[in-house]
Amino acid sequence: MKIQKILLVDDDQNIQVIAKMGLEDRPDWQVFLASSGTEGLEIAATEKPDLVLLDMMMPGMDGKTTLAKLRQMPDLINVPVIFMTAKVLRHELDSYLELGVSGVIAKPFDPMTLSQEIVKIVGAD
Repeated sequence: MKIQKILLVDDDQNIQVIAKMGLEDRPDWQVFLASSGTEGLEIAATEKPDLVLLDMMMPGMDGKTTLAKLRQMPDLINVPVIFMTAKVLRHELDSYLELGVSGVIAKPFDPMTLSQEIVKIVGAD
């Protein structure tokens, strides 16, 4: 799988900055930022990302709801989604994977290894 466009949806500006720095160590990746599920859906519709990094806990529309709405968009039905969350207990991980996400990245994450974690999860080149 080839990744060129990544959409990061997270309401925490600090997470956005740190993640973007970590992701941009790959010059072939273009990163789009959204601060809410609603904004993420709008950007996803226009940019057609190859991968979505999605915060689980956001005000308004949470990650689970945002994922469900992404899966209703014909162009994005098969786009890999990785949840980013501080809640990583075994039963929570299992329930996230049952929703059809490709994987889960625990917060706090290491920005220096974030791109490698993504490649490992989705098998990107």
